[in-house]
Amino acid sequence: MKEFSPVEWKNNQLIVLDQLLLPFQQKEIICRTYKDVAACIKDMNLRGAPLIGIAAAFGLAMEVKRSKAAKYDKFSREIIKAGEELINTRPTAVNLKWAVDRMIKLMEQNRERRIPSLKDLLIAEASRIYKEDLDNNKLIGKYGSELIREKDTVLTHCNAGALATAGYGTALGVIRAAHEKKKKITVFVDETRPYLQGARLTAWEMEQEKIPHFLITDNMAGYFMSIGKINVVVVGADRITANGDVANKIGTYSAAVLAYTNNIPFYVAAPSSTIDFSLKNGSQIPIEMRSEDEVKKIFGRDIAPKKTKALHPAFDVTPSKYITAIITEKGVIRAPYEQNLEKVFLNKEVVADL
Repeated sequence: MKEFSPVEWKNNQLIVLDQLLLPFQQKEIICRTYKDVAACIKDMNLRGAPLIGIAAAFGLAMEVKRSKAAKYDKFSREIIKAGEELINTRPTAVNLKWAVDRMIKLMEQNRERRIPSLKDLLIAEASRIYKEDLDNNKLIGKYGSELIREKDTVLTHCNAGALATAGYGTALGVIRAAHEKKKKITVFVDETRPYLQGARLTAWEMEQEKIPHFLITDNMAGYFMSIGKINVVVVGADRITANGDVANKIGTYSAAVLAYTNNIPFYVAAPSSTIDFSLKNGSQIPIEMRSEDEVKKIFGRDIAPKKTKALHPAFDVTPSKYITAIITEKGVIRAPYEQNLEKVFLNKEVVADL
C-alpha cells in the first residue's frame, strides 16, 4: 500500500474512495462540484481531519474552475459562499476551516490579478495543500517511529492512517515508519464504535502493510493495559488547542486516562494544520453531535429497540496532562505545551528536540 491515497484530483474532479464500503468493497465516488465534496464529508464517505481539509480545498478548486464571474467581487462572493458551506459540514476538525481559510486568504491577497490567473493560482494551491500533508505525514512518521521500541505493542484508536490523510498517515504513519525500520511491533486496534473505523479501516490498512495486529473492542483496552500487553498508545487528532488539549474520535479520552493510570506513554500524532491557537483549551472545542441512528444501527440493521433514544458525540477531549508528547512534522513536542507549541509554530524559535 505504498503511496496510497484515498483521493485523486483528476480533470478538475475529485475521485474519492468510499470509506463507508471498506473493507468489503472498493468503490469510487466522483465529485464534480463542491456540493458533492460537502456531501461526502458530511456523510463520512471520506473522513479524517487532514483529509477533509484537503477535500475542501479541492472542492473550492472546483468552484473556482466553474465560476463564470468576470470581476473579482462576484468571484470572491461565490468562493466565500462555497467555503462557508464546506466548513459547516463538520465542526470539530479544524483542518477543514484551516484549508478553506488558506484558500480564501490567498484569493484576497491576489485580488489584483486577472481572474484567469487567480483561478490558476487557487487550483494550484489545493494541490499544494495535498502535497504538504503527504510530506508532513512522512516527517511525523520519521520522528514518531523513534518513540517506538523493538517488540512494542502499540494501541491505536479510530483510523489515523493513509485513509484519513493525503497518504501514509499520522498515528499509523508512526506505526508504518517503525515497521519500515524493521522493528518487530504488534498493533492493537480499537474497533471504534459506532462507525467501526478501527475494525473496517485501520485493520484493513494493517493487513495491506502486513503489520501484525489484533482487533479488540473498545472496552478491552483497559484489560490489556492492566496485564502488560500494551506498551504505548498512538492516536491522531482533529483539533489541538493552545494548551495541548486534544479533540479526537470519541473514546480517545478513555484510552488516555487508562494509559495514564497504567504508566503507558500516550502520544498524539498530528500536523500543524490541526493546531488551533485561537482556542485556549479543550473546553472551547465544538463537539459534533451526530445522528442517534448511527448508534442504534450497524450496517443499516437495528441493534436496539425502536423507541430507545441514543446520544452520539463524535469526539471527546483529552486534557494535555494525559498526553506524553505531540508528534508533529517539526518533531516531538512535550509539556509545557502552551509554551512549546507556540515556540515551534508561532515564534519558530526552535525545532522540537527529540
